[in-house]
Amino acid sequence: METLIFDCDGVLVDSEAIAEATLMELLGEWLPDLDADTVLRQALGMTTANILRHLEGLSGYRLPPAATERVDETIEARLVRELQAMPGVAEAIATIDLPKAVVSNSRRQRVLASLATTGLDRLLGESPVFTADQVARPKPAPDLYHLAAGELARLPGDCLVVEDSVSGVTAARGAGMTVIGFIGASHVDPGQEHRLMAAGAWRILEHMHGLAPLVDDWRQSRLRATTR
Repeated sequence: METLIFDCDGVLVDSEAIAEATLMELLGEWLPDLDADTVLRQALGMTTANILRHLEGLSGYRLPPAATERVDETIEARLVRELQAMPGVAEAIATIDLPKAVVSNSRRQRVLASLATTGLDRLLGESPVFTADQVARPKPAPDLYHLAAGELARLPGDCLVVEDSVSGVTAARGAGMTVIGFIGASHVDPGQEHRLMAAGAWRILEHMHGLAPLVDDWRQSRLRATTR
C-alpha cells in the first residue's frame, strides 16, 4: 500500500513563516515599545506550538491574558485565507493517485475544522488524520510518524511524506519514510532548501503543482530498487 502523508498546514502554505509574521504583528500591537525583532530573532521557523510557548515566556512583558489564544486563532484564520487564495491547489492534490493522510501538530478538532473550512475535507474524503492528540508529544515527534506508518502501510517505505520543516523531515526519515521537502513561501529564505536537503529530504518541492511528477518519480525509484 502506497500512502502520501502531508502536513495540512505546511504542504500548502509556509505555515511557520505565517505564524512568525502573525506573532510579530500582534506583539507590535500589544507592546509597541518592545523590540520584537530582537526578542524573536531566535524564533525563525517556529511552529505554532513553539510560538505559544514563546509567548508564555514573554509573560514578564505583561501580555494580555488571552494573548496565546488570540495568536492561535489568528494564525489559523490566516492559514485558511491563504489556502483558499491559492489557485489550483485542490486540483493538484486530486491528480495524485495515492491514499492520503494528514499529519498535524494541532489538536484533532482544530485540524478537522481547518480542513472543512478550506474544502479539503471533501477532496480528501476518508483520509486518516493523525494529530498531536494521539501521541505524547506533538509533531514532528517521530512517534507520530511511526503511528502513521504502522496504521497506513505494510512498510514505512511505502509512505511518501511532504514536510516543510527540518524537524519534520528528520522525524519522518527516522520513521523510515521517504520525504519531499516543501519550501513554499520560504523561497524568501535562500537557506531553506539547503537545510531540508541536509536533513535528508529526497527531493524539494517549490509549488504544490509539482507534486504529481515527484510522486511518479518516487514510484519509479522504488520499482527500480525492488527489481535489482
